[in-house]
Amino acid sequence: MLSEQSVATVRATLPVVGGAIDEISERFYAGLFAARPELLRDLFSRGNQAAGTQRQALAGSIAAFATYLVDHPDDRPDAMLGRIAHKHASLGVTAEQYALVHEHLFAAIADVLGEAVTPAVAAAWDEVYWLMANALIAIEKRLYEERGGSAWREWEVVGRVEETADVATFRLRPADGRPAADFRAGQYVSVQVELPDGARQIRQYSLSAAPGSPLRQISVKRVRGGGTAPDGEVSNHLHARVDVGDRLRVSAPYGDLVLAGNPAGDGTAAPLLLASAGIGVTPIVAMLGQLADTGHQGPVIVVHGDRSPAEHALRADHEAYAGKLPDASVHFWYEEGADHYEGGADASHRAGRVDLTGIAVPKGTRAYLCGPLPFMRAVRAQLIGKGVAPADIHYEVFGPDLWLARES
Repeated sequence: MLSEQSVATVRATLPVVGGAIDEISERFYAGLFAARPELLRDLFSRGNQAAGTQRQALAGSIAAFATYLVDHPDDRPDAMLGRIAHKHASLGVTAEQYALVHEHLFAAIADVLGEAVTPAVAAAWDEVYWLMANALIAIEKRLYEERGGSAWREWEVVGRVEETADVATFRLRPADGRPAADFRAGQYVSVQVELPDGARQIRQYSLSAAPGSPLRQISVKRVRGGGTAPDGEVSNHLHARVDVGDRLRVSAPYGDLVLAGNPAGDGTAAPLLLASAGIGVTPIVAMLGQLADTGHQGPVIVVHGDRSPAEHALRADHEAYAGKLPDASVHFWYEEGADHYEGGADASHRAGRVDLTGIAVPKGTRAYLCGPLPFMRAVRAQLIGKGVAPADIHYEVFGPDLWLARES
């Protein structure tokens, strides 16, 4: 992995590079898009760029990777790399693009740090970059091979359901009539749409139904801007312009938030806790559907938080799938309107935000989380406090992964 000489240099310069990484990321993207404007138009999310979240995610991943190499020079953070590689593969990122990124990233580093970038410093950070890039290239190559390539495919919308005022479910089937490869519950697909200005923007959406059907299903929340944040370009396009009979360009399924081991179980399977908030419910409902379809016998704790029962997307499926499991408990929290909840008799509902204080979590529980970062951080801390091993807590971040950005 990282050479002994580079470990010493990276360790010595990490505070300087880390302190400037936000500015480096900003200049990197400015230089990249000036040279290749089509990448902002057709690959990177213009909304995330405008909000600055993509820059934060890049900065966090680089700093986290370098810190890990310094602390573990003979190892690499495969979990982090795998999550990034799945996102890249869903976008169709190519090996050749890593050389382009290297060119503009190191130009930005030299521009920001100036004379501090000696030949030895440049060589050490070059080693860090290519260790990360080559690992991602290798993982992405394997992912493409498993899916028969990185080609997009047209899918026809055969159903649309208004789940809530701001969430619509789209049911899709392959437009060419050929069968689609299966997927694992919890995974997502990329959807590319052509916007009125000609840009072909891409977003990822979790598959919100269990595997096994010839149809695929995504549930899209309309992103409403506020303050300086813009409205979501793709989500609003889908809500306003896409209906039954229309076609969408969709990628193969990707994502590593999937149930480990044998999800059917026989009563001896590890206890599960599936926790979501808001539109983070989508992969969790797919997981519950898979558990119900495969006759899962082990204990399952279902946790969800939302603004109100009316804004709880896929609530009927959430309750119905959990109700089919012989050893499941359901706990919903609503910030508003909990007193007017009209749900299944077996679902516990409470006012406020998710609080696991009164919930017994069995030893050996595996937890799967999806929702806003503050929610996942809070639930993770509570689970660790209840004795759940950090390695058994898995999560999915919608959009740029700012978990690393905030921890680095």
